[in-house]
Amino acid sequence: MTHGLAGDPPDPAGRAPGASVVASGATIALTGISKRFGATQALDDISLELRPGEVHGLVGENGAGKSTLVKILAGVYRPDSGSILVDGAPREISDPGTARSLGISVVHQEPRLFPDLSVAENVYLADPPSGRLGSVSWREMRRLSAALFDELDVRIDVTAPARGLSMADQQLVEIAKALSIDARVLVLDEPTASLSAHEVDRLFSIVERTRDRGVVVLFVSHRLDEIFRICDVATVFRDGRSIVTERISELTTADLVRHMVGRSVSLFPKADAHIGETLLEARGLARAGEFRDISFEVHAGEIVGLAGLVGAGRTEIARVLFGITQRTAGEVLLKGEPVRFASPSEALRAGVAYVPEDRHQDGLVLDFSIADNVTLPILPRLFPRLFVRRSTERALAQRYVDQLRVRTTGVDQLASALSGGNQQKVVLAKWLATEPLVLLLDEPTRGVDIGAKVEVHRIISDLASSGLGIVLISSDLPEALAMSDRIIVLHEGRITAEIPRDRATEEAVMFAATGQNPEDGVAEVPPDGR
Repeated sequence: MTHGLAGDPPDPAGRAPGASVVASGATIALTGISKRFGATQALDDISLELRPGEVHGLVGENGAGKSTLVKILAGVYRPDSGSILVDGAPREISDPGTARSLGISVVHQEPRLFPDLSVAENVYLADPPSGRLGSVSWREMRRLSAALFDELDVRIDVTAPARGLSMADQQLVEIAKALSIDARVLVLDEPTASLSAHEVDRLFSIVERTRDRGVVVLFVSHRLDEIFRICDVATVFRDGRSIVTERISELTTADLVRHMVGRSVSLFPKADAHIGETLLEARGLARAGEFRDISFEVHAGEIVGLAGLVGAGRTEIARVLFGITQRTAGEVLLKGEPVRFASPSEALRAGVAYVPEDRHQDGLVLDFSIADNVTLPILPRLFPRLFVRRSTERALAQRYVDQLRVRTTGVDQLASALSGGNQQKVVLAKWLATEPLVLLLDEPTRGVDIGAKVEVHRIISDLASSGLGIVLISSDLPEALAMSDRIIVLHEGRITAEIPRDRATEEAVMFAATGQNPEDGVAEVPPDGR
């Protein structure tokens, strides 16, 4: 049952005096919205009000219907039934152009940029500024784009091609695209999934300024701490239905989780660590232009967190450890023996596996089945005579599907048909099938729902308990703090602090991640990085 909002309190979010206050009527009202895809009821009788000057949070597990609702507002899907009112008048949002004309702008979870166009061209692709005789004014396009990024407090070369931008920068370009149409309704679908804590702070400042101008903001996120930080109201979806709508001040994290999954769960099921022998050691590791003087150890049964802002060098270190790129100085030891991996294949054979940040681009072949994906890295070992036996392949995949609790119709199901959380489990299965000693995890829960996140955390904890050494790269600071036995903090390619679990706090990590001296009680790492 959905609980309606009877009225707005004078100051629902504790805004400073003088800020624009919530307007009276709802800019967008959805009533009885339903949408079916074949046998799947994606949305079932959804009613929702989005009010001016409010940030409305939308949460739910993958498959709950959040993305379907976002695509209906964006004009990508048309509802099977129900009505949409804009400023009290019924409107049919038949296509994305209609949505834009109504002032509805959507920032989708996965960036959708044209890689060979410039940043400015991507921002103004739908509505480029005109010059003389109706031609495109390229100079004005660049000027307007630069002004948008100045407002975002982001330094991006607007003349550079989008190809090669980091995931964080791609997301910021998408946000600039949304702001370029002077939106009355701004929909943000997982906008912080690839952003660092500092970039999230900047984004939230923009969201708050946008809200205070009377714009409707629909904020979709799996990160519950962000929902409580930025939202005035939250709605929970489960299995295509609206379960509850309440003011944030009347909810707790436990309430949201219970509404989302239908039961109480532990967010970070981390088992006590039993630390064993040293499996991986980096000594004075460096790569020109990316990081330097990196020294740390990973023991059997230990989860070592790598924390830092985007650009600190975390992913770059993992790529060198896995043989994707080559170090320019230092050495790596595996079980005490020096190693140098010329390729990922060599790393795999030695017992090092890497779960990349972008599961779609680097982690999965979406058009392959689950079985094909799981066995892909070990085909030469599994079938040395290059004669693939499908029954053997399926049996192996089924073992990992069962172990990781992948929700699927069978191992022959295409990876593209799985939810984000289950896709991430298949990526984990793929690398676990190589039977590694050390597992490098780069943002393992990015873009997955709370239920899947709990499952991935359980898997990580179980793997460590079984004796694997794990390096965990996470921009989700509560996750890094809760799951790591030790946190190594980086700033601009150097280690600034190494913090044991019992002394790790968000303040201490962020202090070191911004290059400042660690707080009292946390030893600063000397200049040689050791």
